[in-house]
Amino acid sequence: MAVMQYGTGSSVRLELAEGALPVECGFPRGAPIEDPAAALAEVLAAPLDYPPLARSTTPGDRVVLALGHGLPQADRIAAVVIQSLVAAGVAADGITVLRTQEDAGEGRGDPRRLLDGEVQPRITLATHQPKDRNELAYLAASSAGEPILLSRAIHDADLVLPIGCLHDRSAAGYWGIHGTIFPALSDQRTLRRYRSLGALDTAGDYRKALVHDVEQVAWLLGITFTIQLVPGAGGSVLHVLAGQSDAVARRGHELFRAAWGSSVPEEAELVVAAVEGDAGEQTWENFGRALEVATALVEEDGAIAVCCELAAEPGPAVQQMMGARSRDAALRRIRKKKPPDALVAAQLARALDRGKVYLLSRLEASQVEELDMIHVAAPDELTRLARRHRSCVALSNAQRAMVTTEQLPLSQDLY
Repeated sequence: MAVMQYGTGSSVRLELAEGALPVECGFPRGAPIEDPAAALAEVLAAPLDYPPLARSTTPGDRVVLALGHGLPQADRIAAVVIQSLVAAGVAADGITVLRTQEDAGEGRGDPRRLLDGEVQPRITLATHQPKDRNELAYLAASSAGEPILLSRAIHDADLVLPIGCLHDRSAAGYWGIHGTIFPALSDQRTLRRYRSLGALDTAGDYRKALVHDVEQVAWLLGITFTIQLVPGAGGSVLHVLAGQSDAVARRGHELFRAAWGSSVPEEAELVVAAVEGDAGEQTWENFGRALEVATALVEEDGAIAVCCELAAEPGPAVQQMMGARSRDAALRRIRKKKPPDALVAAQLARALDRGKVYLLSRLEASQVEELDMIHVAAPDELTRLARRHRSCVALSNAQRAMVTTEQLPLSQDLY
């Protein structure tokens, strides 16, 4: 019998018909770092292909820490970087912590909260406002002639320190190590462009063009230093890297692939995908990522079951799918308007087109059923569901997992 963890301390037991065991995957290789803050302090003192951070600043610098959306242990990471900057002589009043609108809206807390009482009030906390033209500044024109608008805090900074979390390069909504800056901190029109459903085609020209623009913006800004985390299970951290951007990207994705890359023998009748972690991990974005991985592992007309503690209200795109007479018609409207959760809606539609989708969560049964999913009230129901299938993949940490079938290679790097 396989036991899968989801949420914070919840579990579900799986056993197939005639006592066969599910194929288990989604467990990262390597132990989490016991003290990510100490590990970060070490790499800031000896970055990859770059001088120590203390030698890269001057006392009068205006420094912006650009925190990537959903960054694990953001408060601990931000505290170490700020302490390093202050120790190097940078004035606390010249340091800004810039977070995304999504992080502020999800109530992730103040990333400055671990700083001591003297330093904390001197550090500016800013939330990116993509709709406020006064908070945006023109950088240049893109290769397509479109204006590139960015957070004014980024534009005016002497030093920008992107701090992000690595993912599978082909994951929907992930644009590489510079995605923390662009499109994350751009204007509303740009964000809509990056939510186009064409971005789901990982090998398509449209996605490649978007990635090219991300790299171009980083070059125009002169960003050469980055801090990146390789995530572990349940909000833990496996590796912390800092240094020259290209060197960090190469090493970081090698480590991510070594930790999370795996395969299963073949597609299964049932894929049970678990989203482990606290409230910060229980998001619609991670629900969509879990579905995306599971959809690639399930047989045609099979079933996917997602185990999570998702409780947040769905965004506008998912709401458009609720009770829709036609998923195709709903997707046409979503494709036109590109609301913030457009990719999640498309991931759900793809999964439903593949087969049945069951959901164990904290959402109301009526909400789940309006989305054409099957509401699961308790873990025991999934235990009984598994017994009705001859094959099953138990996909842990589905929001992070990088899994394929053995007949297909792991996705190739796009950039």
